[in-house]
Amino acid sequence: MTTERRHDIDWLRVLAIGLLLIYHIAIIFQPWAMFIGFIRSNELLEGLWKPMTMLNVWRIPLLFYVSGMGLYFAMKKRSWRQLLLERTMRILLPFLFGIVAITPLHMFIFQKYYNMPLGYFPHQGHLWFLGNIFVYVLVLLPFFYCLKQKGGGKLRKGLSLVMGHPGGPLLLSLVFVLETIVVRPQLFAMYAQTWHGFFIGLLAFFFGFILMYSGEAFWKTVLKWRWLYFGMAVVLYGVRYIMYETEAPGYLMAIESNCWIFWVFGLGHKNLNRPSALLGYLSKAAYPVYIIHMFVLYAGALLILPLEIPVVLKFLAITMFTGIGCFVLYESVVRRIYFLGPLFGMKWTSRKSDKVQAPISIPNKEYAEN
Repeated sequence: MTTERRHDIDWLRVLAIGLLLIYHIAIIFQPWAMFIGFIRSNELLEGLWKPMTMLNVWRIPLLFYVSGMGLYFAMKKRSWRQLLLERTMRILLPFLFGIVAITPLHMFIFQKYYNMPLGYFPHQGHLWFLGNIFVYVLVLLPFFYCLKQKGGGKLRKGLSLVMGHPGGPLLLSLVFVLETIVVRPQLFAMYAQTWHGFFIGLLAFFFGFILMYSGEAFWKTVLKWRWLYFGMAVVLYGVRYIMYETEAPGYLMAIESNCWIFWVFGLGHKNLNRPSALLGYLSKAAYPVYIIHMFVLYAGALLILPLEIPVVLKFLAITMFTGIGCFVLYESVVRRIYFLGPLFGMKWTSRKSDKVQAPISIPNKEYAEN
């Protein structure tokens, strides 16, 4: 297995988390926000939804792909027992902690905003992603270790040969198309706590690992043909936008989703595969920020939505509040109080150490992510 560090994959994880924050903020300004448990602004920005529909078919599958790639790198120096223990501590522990200590916070803020009686019940909220990842690890780890033991066998050579052709990555879309035919999701982008979300995440996680296992052929292909995939994605989005009012049949959206993702992989490999101090910091912060961002976002909505300012300024103010608030909490609490780190997916550190290791639930510096 290759030991080369892939900075572009680190960057894609960080950027995907950033897009997730902006996406969730934009939901506040949509008329249906309350139906999915978000605080809703009385003044709407429905024009935001059009670009959101382009983003939402690939933002979550991309994270699952990257998480599968992270598992590939995490297996390089770990036995299956070590890996299971590590994933339990750095995925399952934050997931369970989040259910009882993090998701209730934004639930309470929601109740306060709407003057509802305060009530508590454990729920996954936005942390459903972590629960899915942990299940995928348990289910797929035996097969992945079997591949690792066989090294570069006929399967790997065959995969490399297929992925060396521009149509090779597109073949993966057929499996995603089959998923939409079998599961028949009501909405393609309804991933959270649905069977569609579970299975599309499983496929993306599996193929993320397989693409890394297949070697450099895939990366050379997406690098060379990235604009072909971009063109296909734009055409499919145009068809979806014009003919189906952004919610096309699942099989078309599955193909579009993968075309966007392969373009992003190619673009990232071209421009982002280099180290930087900023990446080193953001890579460590991304996982804790993902865990805490929802209640910070809700707190921002609680404080800013009642203000008598233009709705666009409210959107920008909540965006700034969420970004700054998350990093203040990360810097002053999660990163500084040593025993809190593991509850947010970080490695154990001593009281004297200021060094915080990279998270694991979304690829870290070793790609030991989810």
